[in-house]
Amino acid sequence: MPDPREYQTEAIVIKKTKLGEADSILTFFTPRLGKIQGFAKSLRKPKSKMAGHLELLTHSTVSFSRGRGNIPTITGAQTINSFMPLKNDLWLTSCGLYTIELVHQFTAEHQENYGIFELLADTLAGLCEVENKELVLRYFEMHLLESAGYRPQLRQCITCHRALDPATNYFSPAAGGLLCPDCNLNQPFSYPLSLNAQKVLRLLQGEDFTATARVKIDADLEREMENVISGYLKYLLEKEVKSAAWLDTLREQRLQFKRPI
Repeated sequence: MPDPREYQTEAIVIKKTKLGEADSILTFFTPRLGKIQGFAKSLRKPKSKMAGHLELLTHSTVSFSRGRGNIPTITGAQTINSFMPLKNDLWLTSCGLYTIELVHQFTAEHQENYGIFELLADTLAGLCEVENKELVLRYFEMHLLESAGYRPQLRQCITCHRALDPATNYFSPAAGGLLCPDCNLNQPFSYPLSLNAQKVLRLLQGEDFTATARVKIDADLEREMENVISGYLKYLLEKEVKSAAWLDTLREQRLQFKRPI
């Protein structure tokens, strides 16, 4: 009979916290255990054998041992996917850090959510492979919101429940979806959303990742959707997403140098 104090799981490293001179506390998201933590002794020493397998944005098989403390000790790790392109490019690193910050913010400890684990793994792979990184992020946000129970209503007015006309409508973070122009008159804060932006967001919400990866959109439409979703995320979390501010800075720098994202 296996020792219940020893166990192993796939995990993606979503946070690292320094402890003392060389130790670390790691936060993982796993397929069946949800968000968990582990204590890694001497992880920051140059000769640590596990350090490369426990980097942020790394998908690994991790072994744990339960001791007397509240946090289990990490006893071994083996990389499944390092997502190396994310580690070699500042923009991609920032995109990856943004995804894991959102997963950390929208999940509670020890609550299984295989859908979010699969979404995170697919998103990190997509950031490595798909040309339009912004579209990958929008897909991730839409499906994370759904898995976390905050699916925005995009097909009918959230107030009067009528089907939306094919025209500019308005996204209300407080209402959790789109408003028709009439109902928007009574809302203190909302974002106008063009017809094209509505179409793409509905596509992202309703299709799988492979289908949406082929969508072609311009920079203005990308920015419009990013503004709307970021406003919704900020409203739900009641605070700024720290890594989002850094992403905005990098976007501006890349636009100044006219380098495509």
